[in-house]
Amino acid sequence: MKKVVLLLVIGLFSMATYAQRYAYVDTDYILQNIPEYSDAQEVLDQLAKRWQSEIEAQYKEVEKLYKKYQSEASLLPDDLRTRREEEIVSKERAIQKFQQEKFGQEGELFKKRMELVQPIQEKIFNIIENIAQTRNLDFVYDISSGATVLYANPQLDISDEILREMGTIVNR
Repeated sequence: MKKVVLLLVIGLFSMATYAQRYAYVDTDYILQNIPEYSDAQEVLDQLAKRWQSEIEAQYKEVEKLYKKYQSEASLLPDDLRTRREEEIVSKERAIQKFQQEKFGQEGELFKKRMELVQPIQEKIFNIIENIAQTRNLDFVYDISSGATVLYANPQLDISDEILREMGTIVNR
Protein backbone atom coordinates (compact mmCIF):
# COMPACT_ATOMS: atom_id res chain seq x y z
CA MET A 1 0.00 0.00 0.00
CA LYS A 2 2.84 2.37 0.85
CA LYS A 3 4.40 1.72 -2.55
CA VAL A 4 1.17 2.64 -4.34
CA VAL A 5 0.84 5.90 -2.38
CA LEU A 6 4.50 6.71 -2.94
CA LEU A 7 4.18 6.05 -6.67
CA LEU A 8 1.04 8.19 -6.77
CA VAL A 9 2.79 11.09 -5.00
CA ILE A 10 5.81 10.81 -7.30
CA GLY A 11 3.52 10.70 -10.31
CA LEU A 12 1.61 13.80 -9.22
CA PHE A 13 4.85 15.62 -8.46
CA SER A 14 6.32 14.78 -11.86
CA MET A 15 3.11 15.90 -13.61
CA ALA A 16 3.27 19.22 -11.75
CA THR A 17 6.79 19.81 -13.02
CA TYR A 18 5.55 19.36 -16.59
CA ALA A 19 2.64 21.75 -16.13
CA GLN A 20 2.65 24.60 -18.57
CA ARG A 21 2.87 28.11 -17.24
CA TYR A 22 0.82 30.88 -18.78
CA ALA A 23 0.61 34.65 -18.57
CA TYR A 24 -1.28 37.34 -20.39
CA VAL A 25 -0.80 40.95 -21.44
CA ASP A 26 -3.08 43.68 -22.67
CA THR A 27 -1.18 45.31 -25.53
CA ASP A 28 -3.79 48.06 -25.93
CA TYR A 29 -3.22 49.07 -22.32
CA ILE A 30 0.56 48.91 -22.79
CA LEU A 31 0.50 50.99 -25.98
CA GLN A 32 -1.79 53.61 -24.45
CA ASN A 33 0.74 54.08 -21.70
CA ILE A 34 3.79 54.56 -23.92
CA PRO A 35 4.39 58.24 -24.84
CA GLU A 36 6.27 57.33 -28.04
CA TYR A 37 3.23 55.43 -29.26
CA SER A 38 0.91 58.37 -28.54
CA ASP A 39 3.29 60.68 -30.40
CA ALA A 40 3.45 58.31 -33.36
CA GLN A 41 -0.33 58.00 -33.42
CA GLU A 42 -0.66 61.79 -33.42
CA VAL A 43 1.72 62.10 -36.40
CA LEU A 44 -0.25 59.43 -38.28
CA ASP A 45 -3.58 61.13 -37.50
CA GLN A 46 -2.27 64.48 -38.76
CA LEU A 47 -1.02 62.92 -41.99
CA ALA A 48 -4.33 61.12 -42.52
CA LYS A 49 -6.34 64.33 -41.94
CA ARG A 50 -4.14 66.33 -44.32
CA TRP A 51 -4.40 63.74 -47.09
CA GLN A 52 -8.13 63.29 -46.54
CA SER A 53 -8.63 67.07 -46.85
CA GLU A 54 -6.67 67.06 -50.11
CA ILE A 55 -8.81 64.22 -51.46
CA GLU A 56 -12.05 65.93 -50.46
CA ALA A 57 -10.92 69.18 -52.13
CA GLN A 58 -10.09 67.29 -55.33
CA TYR A 59 -13.48 65.55 -55.31
CA LYS A 60 -15.21 68.93 -54.89
CA GLU A 61 -13.35 70.19 -57.93
CA VAL A 62 -14.46 67.15 -59.94
CA GLU A 63 -18.02 67.67 -58.73
CA LYS A 64 -17.94 71.28 -59.97
CA LEU A 65 -16.64 70.12 -63.34
CA TYR A 66 -19.38 67.50 -63.53
CA LYS A 67 -22.14 69.99 -62.65
CA LYS A 68 -20.80 72.43 -65.23
CA TYR A 69 -20.67 69.61 -67.76
CA GLN A 70 -24.26 68.59 -67.00
CA SER A 71 -25.54 72.14 -67.47
CA GLU A 72 -23.69 72.53 -70.79
CA ALA A 73 -23.88 68.95 -72.13
CA SER A 74 -26.90 69.46 -74.35
CA LEU A 75 -25.26 72.49 -76.00
CA LEU A 76 -21.85 70.91 -76.59
CA PRO A 77 -20.84 69.16 -79.80
CA ASP A 78 -20.21 65.41 -79.45
CA ASP A 79 -16.41 65.64 -79.60
CA LEU A 80 -16.25 68.35 -76.90
CA ARG A 81 -18.74 66.46 -74.71
CA THR A 82 -16.63 63.31 -75.01
CA ARG A 83 -13.48 65.24 -74.18
CA ARG A 84 -15.07 66.72 -71.03
CA GLU A 85 -16.36 63.31 -69.94
CA GLU A 86 -12.87 61.87 -70.37
CA GLU A 87 -11.41 64.78 -68.41
CA ILE A 88 -13.81 64.17 -65.51
CA VAL A 89 -13.17 60.42 -65.52
CA SER A 90 -9.42 61.04 -65.74
CA LYS A 91 -9.50 63.38 -62.73
CA GLU A 92 -11.56 60.86 -60.74
CA ARG A 93 -9.03 58.13 -61.54
CA ALA A 94 -6.17 60.43 -60.50
CA ILE A 95 -7.91 61.06 -57.17
CA GLN A 96 -8.46 57.34 -56.65
CA LYS A 97 -4.80 56.69 -57.46
CA PHE A 98 -3.73 59.41 -55.01
CA GLN A 99 -6.04 57.91 -52.39
CA GLN A 100 -4.55 54.45 -52.95
CA GLU A 101 -1.00 55.86 -52.77
CA LYS A 102 -1.75 57.47 -49.42
CA PHE A 103 -4.19 55.06 -47.75
CA GLY A 104 -3.79 51.77 -49.62
CA GLN A 105 -2.29 48.57 -48.32
CA GLU A 106 1.17 49.63 -49.51
CA GLY A 107 0.43 53.35 -49.21
CA GLU A 108 2.38 56.07 -47.47
CA LEU A 109 0.25 55.93 -44.31
CA PHE A 110 0.91 52.19 -43.97
CA LYS A 111 4.63 52.72 -44.53
CA LYS A 112 4.74 55.59 -42.04
CA ARG A 113 2.86 53.44 -39.50
CA MET A 114 5.44 50.68 -39.99
CA GLU A 115 8.26 53.20 -39.57
CA LEU A 116 6.84 54.75 -36.39
CA VAL A 117 4.92 51.96 -34.67
CA GLN A 118 6.71 48.76 -35.60
CA PRO A 119 9.88 49.52 -33.56
CA ILE A 120 7.69 50.13 -30.50
CA GLN A 121 5.82 46.87 -31.05
CA GLU A 122 9.06 44.96 -31.57
CA LYS A 123 10.43 46.37 -28.33
CA ILE A 124 7.27 45.26 -26.50
CA PHE A 125 7.42 41.77 -27.99
CA ASN A 126 11.13 41.43 -27.11
CA ILE A 127 10.37 42.38 -23.53
CA ILE A 128 7.49 39.88 -23.43
CA GLU A 129 9.81 37.18 -24.71
CA ASN A 130 12.51 38.06 -22.14
CA ILE A 131 10.02 38.02 -19.27
CA ALA A 132 8.54 34.75 -20.50
CA GLN A 133 11.96 33.14 -20.63
CA THR A 134 13.00 34.55 -17.25
CA ARG A 135 9.84 33.29 -15.57
CA ASN A 136 9.86 30.01 -17.52
CA LEU A 137 6.50 30.77 -19.10
CA ASP A 138 5.38 28.55 -21.92
CA PHE A 139 2.69 30.82 -23.38
CA VAL A 140 1.85 34.52 -23.24
CA TYR A 141 -1.58 35.57 -24.47
CA ASP A 142 -2.77 39.00 -25.57
CA ILE A 143 -6.20 39.71 -24.12
CA SER A 144 -6.70 43.03 -25.91
CA SER A 145 -8.02 41.47 -29.11
CA GLY A 146 -8.92 37.93 -28.25
CA ALA A 147 -6.49 35.23 -27.22
CA THR A 148 -3.44 35.59 -29.46
CA VAL A 149 -0.29 33.69 -28.59
CA LEU A 150 2.61 36.14 -28.40
CA TYR A 151 5.21 33.74 -27.10
CA ALA A 152 5.41 29.98 -27.05
CA ASN A 153 8.24 27.98 -25.58
CA PRO A 154 10.05 26.58 -28.65
CA GLN A 155 10.63 23.30 -26.80
CA LEU A 156 6.87 22.72 -26.83
CA ASP A 157 6.57 23.22 -30.59
CA ILE A 158 5.92 19.83 -32.15
CA SER A 159 5.38 21.14 -35.68
CA ASP A 160 8.61 19.62 -37.01
CA GLU A 161 7.79 16.30 -35.38
CA ILE A 162 4.39 16.27 -37.08
CA LEU A 163 5.99 17.10 -40.43
CA ARG A 164 8.52 14.29 -39.99
CA GLU A 165 5.69 11.89 -39.14
CA MET A 166 3.96 12.94 -42.36
CA GLY A 167 7.13 12.24 -44.33
CA THR A 168 8.03 15.87 -44.99
CA ILE A 169 11.69 16.90 -44.81
CA VAL A 170 12.28 19.71 -42.31
CA ASN A 171 14.90 22.32 -43.25
CA ARG A 172 15.29 24.37 -40.09
